[in-house]
Amino acid sequence: MTGDALLLRGAVLADGSRADVTVRGGVIAAVDRPGSADPHSFPDRVEELGGYLLLPAPMEIHAHLDKALTADRVANPAGDLLGAVGAWLAYRPGRDRDDILATARTALHAYVANGVTALRTHVDLGTDIGLRGLEALLELREEAAGLCHVQLVAFAANPLTGVAGAANRALLRDALAAGADAVGACPGLDADPAECVEICLELAADHGVPVDLHVDEWLRPEPCTLALLAEAVLATGFPYGVLASHCVSLGAMEPARAAAIADRVAAAGIAVAALPQTNLYLQGRDHDRAVPRGLTALAALRAAGVTVAAGGDNLQDPFNCLGRADPLETAALLVLAGHDTPQPAYGAVSADARAAAGLPPVDIRPGAPADLLAIRAGGLREALATASAQRVVIHAGRVVARTSVHRTLTAPPAQTGTAA
Repeated sequence: MTGDALLLRGAVLADGSRADVTVRGGVIAAVDRPGSADPHSFPDRVEELGGYLLLPAPMEIHAHLDKALTADRVANPAGDLLGAVGAWLAYRPGRDRDDILATARTALHAYVANGVTALRTHVDLGTDIGLRGLEALLELREEAAGLCHVQLVAFAANPLTGVAGAANRALLRDALAAGADAVGACPGLDADPAECVEICLELAADHGVPVDLHVDEWLRPEPCTLALLAEAVLATGFPYGVLASHCVSLGAMEPARAAAIADRVAAAGIAVAALPQTNLYLQGRDHDRAVPRGLTALAALRAAGVTVAAGGDNLQDPFNCLGRADPLETAALLVLAGHDTPQPAYGAVSADARAAAGLPPVDIRPGAPADLLAIRAGGLREALATASAQRVVIHAGRVVARTSVHRTLTAPPAQTGTAA
């Protein structure tokens, strides 16, 4: 028995069965019936998981750690996307690297405690902030390597095209040279969305990294950046992975058009990230009745064969004043607002999120990476419903977070005496 062996004893699996799960060398070595593994072979490395549901660990596919936990500093009275953008652009030039690192670290630790063992975060670039945010998150990525696999998307400022975009293009190249993992931008806010997509694909191809774009974060059907992106990827054969985040307008389109676009997205191999919490918060504020839900077309995309992930997006900042850094909250919103059942909803924040990020799949089977979440629950529906804080988080075969809850209910003192 190697010194890094870990026994997860008596856990409930997703099918309702119970198992002892043995972990060695960062991977699952065995999944056996309860009681079959000898706990004495695992000195000080036994987790008693009776009453806990054991799941493949979730991934946060779309975060903004450089913005997180600033809601009390940056007001957005309008509550909509343009209000958030304006408020943030006015605030961010004054932020220093240490402040960004401190709030991002606090947010990341909250994600890990909730079960996240892989996270992709966008980080702002711009002539007003330069690479300060990226430098802070590069340090955090290295610091947190033992807790969580972190991917950084260099999120270019607009414009990215034309003469006016030269400085922003240069910053994006500098960010990639400094170690950013992917190219990000919002082509729909550029004066030339098609050229913006082309620039992103070219820069990413030059550096051999994927693309992760903010796409159609609005309810109006035009411009449909998702269609432009699909055609550009098909035309170029871009090989490094493409993720389209938001895609809100697709959910508001006439079904035949949405299905046709979904088919092209599938043909291009593009994954889509639904971001229910922030889009429910930002979208539809100009409607005084029958407010749209602000979600992408989940059913049409899945029917076409598109990988549909889901993420939390913003965390307590002007784009979303709430959020618990918990993928179970995201999955629950897919059930409530997207009419998913619990299984595909959790898949969107776990297996599908990892696929969209180009990471190896996690499953509870021998040979799979030992990235796992144990949560106090009898099944997946209950886990999404209660989101119990009682969790044990395993990353690369090692327990990286443990949260326990002690609850006491105190009854009032018994009444004495007799009634008058």
